[in-house]
Amino acid sequence: MTSPDENRPVEPARPRTPAGMSSTDLAQLLSVEPPAPAVWLTGVTLDSRSVQEGDLWCALPGANAHGADFAAQAQERGAALALTDAAGAPRCTQAGLPALVVNDPRAVTALAAAAVLGRPARQFATIGVTGTNGKTSVTTAVVRTLQALAVPSGMIGTSGTTYTGADGDEHRIATVRTTPEAPEVHGIFARMVEDGVQIAAMEVSSHALVLHRADEVIYDIALFTNLSQDHLDFHGTMEEYYAAKRELFTPAHARRGVICVDDAWGRRLAEEAQIPVTTYATIPGTEADHTVREVRPDGYGSTFQLDSPEGSRQLHAALPGAHYVANTVAAHLLLAGLGHHGDEVDAALAAHGTVPGRMEAVAQQPVLGVVDFAHTPDALEKALGTLRAVPSTRRIIAVIGAGGDRDRTKRPLMGEVAGRLADVVIVTDDNPRSEDPAAIREQVAAGIPATSPAQVLVVDGRAEAIRRAVQIADVSDTILVAGKGAESGQEIRGIVQPFDDRAQLREALTAAAAPHGAAETTPTDEGR
Repeated sequence: MTSPDENRPVEPARPRTPAGMSSTDLAQLLSVEPPAPAVWLTGVTLDSRSVQEGDLWCALPGANAHGADFAAQAQERGAALALTDAAGAPRCTQAGLPALVVNDPRAVTALAAAAVLGRPARQFATIGVTGTNGKTSVTTAVVRTLQALAVPSGMIGTSGTTYTGADGDEHRIATVRTTPEAPEVHGIFARMVEDGVQIAAMEVSSHALVLHRADEVIYDIALFTNLSQDHLDFHGTMEEYYAAKRELFTPAHARRGVICVDDAWGRRLAEEAQIPVTTYATIPGTEADHTVREVRPDGYGSTFQLDSPEGSRQLHAALPGAHYVANTVAAHLLLAGLGHHGDEVDAALAAHGTVPGRMEAVAQQPVLGVVDFAHTPDALEKALGTLRAVPSTRRIIAVIGAGGDRDRTKRPLMGEVAGRLADVVIVTDDNPRSEDPAAIREQVAAGIPATSPAQVLVVDGRAEAIRRAVQIADVSDTILVAGKGAESGQEIRGIVQPFDDRAQLREALTAAAAPHGAAETTPTDEGR
């Protein structure tokens, strides 16, 4: 879900002046028969609602329906040609839309999009970041650092798509997925090229690698951060999840790689990668090309030494915790890999390495209020462990939940982690989507052992849960609102309503009477 900036207009994920391609040349590229007469293609899209005059419309088979069911709408909006399979072709023809017919249209959509849009991914430097946690933090830190150094750059990921052009103007493109569909990816790249962007950093999800969204991009550098349980509703097993991530480290997707070997998956990937890689580690005693030592608290962040083959450098992580040390090392290595290194770069990374909604301190006195995107058991464990280590921390009050229509197996694991590491756990709603919020809350809470010393509340409504956390908090307590980070909406029963954890927490803290006092549990809470 994107995090909008009202000061920037939303721009389309397509270039102003597309390169274009004839249907005959595209058919030859795809090794299929071209329909007659030939047409000139100027754009590519999967969504019949976003078709523009001259577009190649990709009508893909889906789990519940076939894209070709919407052929009439695409034709009416000006689609020049459809790309579909044998099942979709008759529906396109019936709607008066000529079609290129291939066995697996999804597998070649990226090739078609890249060709029609002039292969923009080849025209500037690209970074691809994958892993369960840390993708947004690393890409944001890299791009913010580059922009501070006046390097035209941009990012595509969970927090949306933004970039700064050669003229210094900022741009925002509305995207929904962590990694957009292939036509959007290449359309965004083409628009970035038009505006003089030199480097683009992109989050590459496991879904994207399986579903060919990131095809036809050979990243100059690919990064692996870590792997822990998530998305098993899609992949089925951790082995399949890992295999999807590993695909990024092949010549079809990247030229070279950077891999964190703090976990066993990273160490395995360093052995199995099919491209040249360099490794880094933050855990003492872990063998790697780049290693961390002497981590010291420094304000809200930390300072540490990074030992590399080129020597040792002191770096500063702008946010607390071992995982942000790892993210800072990753950003440093990516920047250096593209030729941006030295004291000026290190200073810019130290100053601009914060990420909205990632361990973001909404308030520090008299209560430390933090919002973090942690939505997996591993990420939540790291966030809670980090906050526990902050000097003068008294109690930790954790507001947690789990998303609907997503991996259900991690829900009790989230509860277990919170029950083990927090003093007060408030289980509430995340993005319930189409599921019953109460059922999700129950599944999360079920993971908290009856023997947990934590006070546990189950609260209906995320805003109410945040207010409850503030009522309970006392001086020197820490409130962690986890799960949504910088998201600006909450999806309930298919409707996205405005909701920002940071604004909610800030308002609740402002409204609370000082000094903060503990509140009695009311009968409206499901407590134990």
